[in-house]
Amino acid sequence: MKRICLATVIVALVFCCAVALPAAPGYKVVKQFAVGGEGAWDYFIYDTAGKRLFISRSTHVIVVDGDSGKVVGDIPDTPGVHGIALAPDLGRGYISNGKDNSVSIFDVNTLKVSSKVKTGQNPDAVLYDAPSKRVFAFNGRSSDATVIDAANGTVLATIPVGGKPEFAVSDGKGMVYVNIEDKHELLAIDAMKATVTSHWPLEGCEEPSGLAMDTKTRRLFSVCGNKVMTVVDADTGKLVTTVPIGEGADAAGFDPGTGLIYSSNGEDGTLTVVHEDSADKYTVVENVATQKGARTLAVDPDTHTIYVITASFGPLPEPTKDAPHPRAPRLPNSFVVLVIK
Repeated sequence: MKRICLATVIVALVFCCAVALPAAPGYKVVKQFAVGGEGAWDYFIYDTAGKRLFISRSTHVIVVDGDSGKVVGDIPDTPGVHGIALAPDLGRGYISNGKDNSVSIFDVNTLKVSSKVKTGQNPDAVLYDAPSKRVFAFNGRSSDATVIDAANGTVLATIPVGGKPEFAVSDGKGMVYVNIEDKHELLAIDAMKATVTSHWPLEGCEEPSGLAMDTKTRRLFSVCGNKVMTVVDADTGKLVTTVPIGEGADAAGFDPGTGLIYSSNGEDGTLTVVHEDSADKYTVVENVATQKGARTLAVDPDTHTIYVITASFGPLPEPTKDAPHPRAPRLPNSFVVLVIK
């Protein structure tokens, strides 16, 4: 009799644990936008007000309707473009131009560029911090950040960051955070004082790139080159946990409406979906098949849609003395936007 009762208790406990796990949302690629065009790509951003995607394409930024996939605009003269930031309250956008060390300022409605602001060397990620009304351009080659007045375009400060900065986020309360790829660090920056307040080592993380944040739980999510996502307390810098992701991640995203965190993994062509069970507990709920090369992402928090971008590739060339690590060539006019729901 005791054995039966014990077995019943164990079964009940297993059942309770099973039903307590978060259900997989069942994401899949529901459609593709055949955008075409030539050139590489890097970061892109979803404009919630205009329901548009602003996508970097080597020398220009294309603007794509998020519903139809139609190209509705183009912003030229952005050599070596890496990232785009939007300031809806100012009606402006900002583009980091890595090859001419500048940030382009444009009107979000007309898409016309009003000015270019000189930055440090090779600006990569660019971020608009609404509370301070400042733009931060993170410069990969000069290991610093250029702080720009978002309204008038003047340079306010240059912040040394001590390494190669990657993606950055704002907490909406005066702090900016940025991954330092070559130092495996996460930096906290006081936006108004334009100073680094903390250097936090990212334990167990190699080459952190993409970064997202849940501002409610104060958790930062860094995706790393060794196939993990680190979760860090934004107030203390303490490592909360690590979560397995796919290979070749370069971007992270967070949807506050679902409590889901995303990692776009370009090498294995997957999107890792992680559920925030609590501030200290995280569960991988699924790995969605996307397409090789889809390493950056954008999230529409209103419809809970995720976008990734990539192209098709030809065969990998044989290594040569001049190119010991060749890359597979992009096939002409094969650039696509994948819509995931």
